[in-house]
Amino acid sequence: MIDDVVKLFNKMDSKDLRILTGIELSMKHFEWVPVEELLKFTRLPYSSLEYKLKLLIRNNMVIGTNQPYEGYQIYFDAYDALALNAFVKKGVISAIGDEIGVGKESVVHEAVRQPELGLGDPQGVILKFHREGRTSFKSIKRSRSHLDGKDHFSWIYAARLAAQREAEVIRKLYPDVSVPKLIDSNRHALVMEVAKGTLLYKTKLAEPQWFLDEILRQVAIVYEKGYIHSDLSEYNIFVIDGGVQFIDWPQSVEISHPHADELLERDVSNVLTHFKRKYNIKMDVGEAISQIKSGIES
Repeated sequence: MIDDVVKLFNKMDSKDLRILTGIELSMKHFEWVPVEELLKFTRLPYSSLEYKLKLLIRNNMVIGTNQPYEGYQIYFDAYDALALNAFVKKGVISAIGDEIGVGKESVVHEAVRQPELGLGDPQGVILKFHREGRTSFKSIKRSRSHLDGKDHFSWIYAARLAAQREAEVIRKLYPDVSVPKLIDSNRHALVMEVAKGTLLYKTKLAEPQWFLDEILRQVAIVYEKGYIHSDLSEYNIFVIDGGVQFIDWPQSVEISHPHADELLERDVSNVLTHFKRKYNIKMDVGEAISQIKSGIES
């Protein structure tokens, strides 16, 4: 849990972080990073490195093996600590609050960002850690365009690619598409503005037709910019008076994707099914998709 990581992070020194960084970088080339590589990277005496590694293993930051040689890996707790260190050093966040969302592929926390130049009040932000290693490799690879052509990699690397993908898409969509602003990204973690409003599935809308039209309008803008969310539903759409916001973009694909039409149809169908079930608003999926595509095809 991130609470445990934060407690350990506060006790870690520069040598601990250098060891974790050395393992992280060397995992690009080794399944288990040889101790000789860590000695070269950290420039620590073997006795000091051995002592530090034992503590890191005890605190679930590092995993070790002696077969077929002495080698080490890091997993998500250590990766979390490295991302936190980067954010704290840059002044992106100053405190972490409660966990507000957890799924198979991400953990989301409240966090606090100090105002720039010390002027104004602290800003509440969202800190999202990707966790793609929690699901199966085959399942992830089928649905993630950023993993195409990559057959062998660590789970932390898969999570890093997912975060990079989400950050890239958000930057290209904002501010024309209503998405929370991305503040920073590092490794497998993103810091974003807090989404406005409440989740669609939790909300009773006074003007459901207006919100349905606005959601489809936003989907059309996303499509015009060359993307499809590909995981859109009432569970990742926020609604507020006068607007909506879409979250969760790691599964998004370009409209050139071989399954683009299928994924767009699924997104639209999810939205229309929700409005039909909850508000008895009926709209043909094909008609909605035609409207979405009309802007880019005209």
